[in-house]
Amino acid sequence: MDKKTACLEDLRMRILMQQIVPGADLDEAALCEAYGISRTPMREVFQRLSGAGYLRTEPNRGPKVTSMDLGVMRMFFQTAPLIYANVARLAAENRRPEQIESLRATQDGFRAATSTGDVSRAAMLNHRFHEEIGEMAHNPYLMPALQRMLIDHTRLSQTFYRAKSADEKQRVKTACVHHDQMIDAIEAQDGERAVELTLQHWDLSRDRLEQFVKPDPLPFDMPSQKDQARAV
Repeated sequence: MDKKTACLEDLRMRILMQQIVPGADLDEAALCEAYGISRTPMREVFQRLSGAGYLRTEPNRGPKVTSMDLGVMRMFFQTAPLIYANVARLAAENRRPEQIESLRATQDGFRAATSTGDVSRAAMLNHRFHEEIGEMAHNPYLMPALQRMLIDHTRLSQTFYRAKSADEKQRVKTACVHHDQMIDAIEAQDGERAVELTLQHWDLSRDRLEQFVKPDPLPFDMPSQKDQARAV
């Protein structure tokens, strides 16, 4: 692997693992020195990461890691189930036998990572699992949207896999079971079942993911809608 490709893959991984935090400015000169490449290939790396949704660039400013502010996250939670459901249906319709074998291999790695508590590896293998389902869909319009969404999902999902309570640990185990069931549904070309499982899988982690971006609760009880209706 040449230096430019190694730099691209490492920056991609560091952004997904939030080792470079959302909204961070990237120092071109410092990164050139760290990765041992000149400004021209580094700018090519920035362009590729920007095109994939990892970075945001503005005129006369350096690149910035894509934000995860409340506005962005609101769109994420609105859009994710729509994309996942449609991708799952198309994957069930269009999958090829060899793709099922590859997906099962990814799932084996994911299962091992969750059982040992390897948070980073579990998050990355979950990313690859859903990306492979996207590849099975064979849809050039949905795939870019899925890949962009998976960036934020993977950045958020580390909170899900860093399970501490009994309930959180059970959710991770259930997520693993969902993966197995989704593979079976896709292999059987059962689109309805694939969609049903995909939405169950999304609901399983949604509450935990939302905790990452919600502000703290207000220090008093909000009035109910009924009380508000009576207010003068």
